[in-house]
Amino acid sequence: MNRPKVLVARAIFPETIARLEEHFEVESNPNDESWSKAELIARLQGKQGVFTTGSERIDAELLDACPLLKICANMAVGYNNFDVDAMVAHGVVGTNAPDVLTETTADFGFALLMATARRVTESEHFLRAGQWTKWSYDMFSGSDIHGSTLGIIGMGRIGQGIAKRGAHGFGMKVIYHNRSRLDAALEADCKASYVSKEALLQTADHVVLVVPYSAASHHTIGAAEIALMKPTATLINIARGGIVDDAALAVALKEKRIAAAGLDVFEGEPKVHPDLLAVPNVVLTPHIASATVPTRRAMADLAADNLISFLTGKGPKTPVTPVLTA
Repeated sequence: MNRPKVLVARAIFPETIARLEEHFEVESNPNDESWSKAELIARLQGKQGVFTTGSERIDAELLDACPLLKICANMAVGYNNFDVDAMVAHGVVGTNAPDVLTETTADFGFALLMATARRVTESEHFLRAGQWTKWSYDMFSGSDIHGSTLGIIGMGRIGQGIAKRGAHGFGMKVIYHNRSRLDAALEADCKASYVSKEALLQTADHVVLVVPYSAASHHTIGAAEIALMKPTATLINIARGGIVDDAALAVALKEKRIAAAGLDVFEGEPKVHPDLLAVPNVVLTPHIASATVPTRRAMADLAADNLISFLTGKGPKTPVTPVLTA
């Protein structure tokens, strides 16, 4: 009996490839080439499954051209690269990798917050450029973390992890806004209070974005929202590119209408808005919030688990579309 065929769209751990090869005929991408849509479609011919990393767009055009495709397994918790409606219409299952990256991403969100508030990147560039010749009382004075007000927009698992770090570790007052309010027990665990989005922006010293991307959340933070923030406030985005209007943020940073920003995600990444590269009061990282070896291995393992489980008739582990059979 012929084994199912799967495509691994980006370079991943060799051990993950070897595990998939125990069950499938595998075409991989060891050179980590960035395939065009046409190239991806061509490589998907005859494949029943695809291992994606979040950068490969799965839409109606691709699905029309790949009639044998049955499952797309994302090595990411986000899945805005999936056109879910088109996948449902074509009978294709989509899966993601939740839970395994929660704590690591919350760690990084807090690290980015601290680096931004304490002007770590700015001061390092200053030092590396040989500009540090003497100490001064106001040199790279930033803002405090401890005892300040932390505002979190998006209070899922990662948002809750950040809230706990702030409240329990740094004595921060935590306020949050979410599509739905947490139950009382979770609020108490996070020491967090629910407020409106407008009140959060007006009150918080540090605003952290952890919302999933959708058409409804596009530009959750734009010029109008930034105008509500304190001039001393910082803005942190570890959610997805497109949650923030990067062009509007660059203007606000240049004009010092907020103190600083920390960004791990960008509109149109891997491209970054050039105006963000020109302002000093921003910390920029290349979408690495989940980047520890144990976490990335766990993400790859879960994506592989989904492919193996579904294509061997046991159903997907973590579906984001209605559960269908192989």
